This record gives sequence, C-alpha cells and structure tokens, in this order.
Amino acid sequence: MYENQLALEAGLMELVLQSEKQGLSEAGDNVRGALFVISENAGHIKQGLAKLKGSRAG
Repeated sequence: MYENQLALEAGLMELVLQSEKQGLSEAGDNVRGALFVISENAGHIKQGLAKLKGSRAG
C-alpha cells in the first residue's frame, strides 16, 4: 500500500510538471495541493502498516 502511494505521488508530480510546462499553473497548483495531502498521510499509513504487521507476529 505504501509503495503504491509513492508511485501515485511520482505519477502526479509528472502531471504537475507537464501541466506547468503548458502554462496550466492553476492545475499544477491543485495537483501540488493533493500531493501535499498524500505526503502528510504517508507517515501515518506506514505506521499503521507496521502496527498491523507487528500484531500478526505476536
């Protein structure tokens, strides 16, 4: 799940760069906002997955 999230971030960043090259700065800003939210949640997702993995071992 975490690796999928990183892949989505990379793909979205490509869209940002392409849209900004085409002069679509508002679209780039919107995607950057979405990327910020994704990165803010990444740590929580990683911690949650680690807890789930730990609970299975015990």
